[in-house]
Amino acid sequence: MLPRSGDVLHVTRAASVQFLRPILFRVIRVLDRPTYDGWLWLEGYELNAAGDAVNRRSIFVQRAGLQQVEAAPQPRPHTVRSARRPTVRTPVRVR
Repeated sequence: MLPRSGDVLHVTRAASVQFLRPILFRVIRVLDRPTYDGWLWLEGYELNAAGDAVNRRSIFVQRAGLQQVEAAPQPRPHTVRSARRPTVRTPVRVR
């Protein structure tokens, strides 16, 4: 599986020994760097449990060890806006 932009991956130790703690990773692009056969450089964002990007990273991983996440976590809305009431406008008096 060659990841594409926007894919969310579960990156574990199967992809590289550097991932003792698994991470969720949203791919920006596959970097065109020379590597060993079966290995990739990926650029993207590490995601927290809520699906928010917390760190931009480039990672070196084995293609066979990547697991695509079916339903990507959706980022939380930044602010909750209350419903606005229209402004009441009164006529202007001209003197």
